[in-house]
Amino acid sequence: MKTTTTQRFLARCFCLLAVLALLAGCATTGPPPTPTAQNTLRVVPERQWPLLLDDLSARSLFQAAESSLAYLRRVSPDKKFTFGPFQMTAAQMAAMLEEVEDLLYRLPDPVSRTHALQQKYVLLESVGRDGRGEVLMTGYYEPVLAARRQAQGSFEYPVYAMPEDLVWIDLRQFGEEYPAKRLVGQVKGHRVRPYPDREAIDFKKVIEGKAEVLGYVSDPVEVFFLHIQGSGQLEFEDGARRRVGYASSNGQPYRSIGKLLLNQKLMEPGSMSMQGIKAFLEANPNHLRRVLSHNPSYVFFRPLPVTGGPLGCFEQPLTAGRSVATDRRLFPGLTLGYITGTMPAPGGGSEPLARFVFNQDTGGAIRGPGRLDLFFGSGPQAGELAGRMKHPGRLYFFFPRELMKR
Repeated sequence: MKTTTTQRFLARCFCLLAVLALLAGCATTGPPPTPTAQNTLRVVPERQWPLLLDDLSARSLFQAAESSLAYLRRVSPDKKFTFGPFQMTAAQMAAMLEEVEDLLYRLPDPVSRTHALQQKYVLLESVGRDGRGEVLMTGYYEPVLAARRQAQGSFEYPVYAMPEDLVWIDLRQFGEEYPAKRLVGQVKGHRVRPYPDREAIDFKKVIEGKAEVLGYVSDPVEVFFLHIQGSGQLEFEDGARRRVGYASSNGQPYRSIGKLLLNQKLMEPGSMSMQGIKAFLEANPNHLRRVLSHNPSYVFFRPLPVTGGPLGCFEQPLTAGRSVATDRRLFPGLTLGYITGTMPAPGGGSEPLARFVFNQDTGGAIRGPGRLDLFFGSGPQAGELAGRMKHPGRLYFFFPRELMKR
């Protein structure tokens, strides 16, 4: 059947409308905006607040609060902290934490405390990794590793202090036209070069004799995960312990060995955990060098006091279950937060998670508004739980209502 002029015109109109609809759909489903400190938090309407339960002891809450306050009381009172589109000073944040401490002490009932906090604060939620608030929560801990002061038998894998030839370069010192970025390098022949990667340091021994060794461990995989955790304790034969904490990295990018093992189908998603990776490498030592070297990032340590907890990025002790690490570029450090979701239960399975936390740390792998690392404490039990922690959840922060009006 022949088409008429009118039919051809209508067909062209329908094609044009279809193209316009497709373009409109593409416009609304394009890539999300680049995360910044201003666009990663949004105000939660009061009717959508979670009931502010808390599944840990009040003592740990006040201990974590005092850790943040110790920092806030010694810095400039005018130091600024960014909460999405809002800001507050160190003095204002200290006043908020003191007020919240008092309020939570007086109001242990979740309904009463939720109502009281709603009167004084707005609740800000992370936009998450999906734009709708989902945050992937993982865990970290402080390992306690058997060690020797000198290389001895199987104890041959060093925990290095910062090497003598490592240099930091702040580009902004060379002019405001350069980005605010710090490079890590090595000076050789009057030239600054990238610092050697994990393969060169661990397997080619290129910095042997150039860095103090804080202790020797018997398992290279344990040293690798010590780097991932960022701090730990070395326990020597006589029972003495040395706490070591992050001093610097080699400036190389972090790459996940878990993703490598999954992509190469050497492990299944259901078995992917710190314990699973350790078990795989123990059973397949022929893969060890290649897998560990996949992550070129390398951490150097410094001695820390053994008393108290390990230090977070603000040089304040962390509190088990209360301290979290987030992307420091996006979220306000030290402040009070709240998280909900699930977490590993001792002995297997999972259990609900709902508690107040303090944003007191960061990490090389914790990037974007959809990531959070929960500190589980020290020792093997904390490690077992942290290694299994990979659950979706939600992340919130509190901000004084009166400061929004200014």
